[in-house]
Amino acid sequence: MKRRDFLLGAAAGSAALALRMPSARAADAAADQGWRTFEVVTRVDVAEPAGTTRVWLPVPMRQATDYQRALDTRWDAPGARAKLVTMPGYGVELLAVEWPDAKSVGPVTLTSQVRTRDRRVAVDAPAAKRSGAQTQDLHPFLRPTRLLPTDGIVKSTAAQITAGQHTDIDKARAIYAWVVDNTSRDPKTPGCGVGDVASMLETGHLSGKCADINALFVALARAASVPARDAYGVRVADSRLDYHCLGRSGDVSKAQHCRAEFYAQGHGWIPVDPADVRKLMLEEAPGGLPATDPKVQSARAFLFGSWEMNWIAYNHGHDIALPGSEHKPVPFLMYPNGATAERQLNSLDPSAFRYSITSRELSA
Repeated sequence: MKRRDFLLGAAAGSAALALRMPSARAADAAADQGWRTFEVVTRVDVAEPAGTTRVWLPVPMRQATDYQRALDTRWDAPGARAKLVTMPGYGVELLAVEWPDAKSVGPVTLTSQVRTRDRRVAVDAPAAKRSGAQTQDLHPFLRPTRLLPTDGIVKSTAAQITAGQHTDIDKARAIYAWVVDNTSRDPKTPGCGVGDVASMLETGHLSGKCADINALFVALARAASVPARDAYGVRVADSRLDYHCLGRSGDVSKAQHCRAEFYAQGHGWIPVDPADVRKLMLEEAPGGLPATDPKVQSARAFLFGSWEMNWIAYNHGHDIALPGSEHKPVPFLMYPNGATAERQLNSLDPSAFRYSITSRELSA
């Protein structure tokens, strides 16, 4: 058994952030919400080990923020070499587990406790006079990646969308509106999608899931010189804001969700989630909801500057070379990954990979 404890940066009784709630009932429910604590357990049992077998598991983001605190991470991996590894570049942290031969492969259990509270940035308020992020800190969130180029059709599209906009917030707002208006959610997309932005724009097929739609926002923002990043994580609780399709509790093995953020001087990192607007339109009610529906309009306004934190963040990484892997880098680390001496395991098929993720809220 291994264990890592993290310091808390805020008291458990902190008041909840004020939010633009979609209904008075939701506002009442969230009035005393404050910090909530979740336990997330990932269990892995490789079905067909062969030779040297490895698994790589994402862990909750360690950096303390005003909306998430990692409290504790521990694991049980009998017969394996297991350790927490921080990858260079984006600082992605993961649990790397390795068995030297198939006979030693056994189950792995990773348990994390995380505290969250709802998040809102007042985007319409005057910028605060405070020191912001240093240029070198923002550079990783302006550069292109393999699937998020910032030149060619991405740059020209961003220029068209942001024409006449001067501030980072105004540019990001224009991109957010364009993404919501021009994309659609495709329920047939495997997992959360892959986020191949250039292909989406070149083909005109602006459809997919969260890792596609929110990656489109991130790439367009970077191409418009607005620092932006994806936030990869998993839903861990039902929604308290009457957005039923935007929550999950209990078995969250397939509840991975990618969000996005952009940076504006005087405001810091600002949360957005255009993909969840499209998810709400498709899944919240039988037959879907039109863009003019009050619930959609409420979510559209809410998700530019706010996140309901019934979700935990893992990392902001792209193109991650998993330690010890002989396979090409993964686009992002949001699911359990694994490989044997014979093949790479399918992260999108928990039954074949034999992994499960469960969540529960802990009482104060």
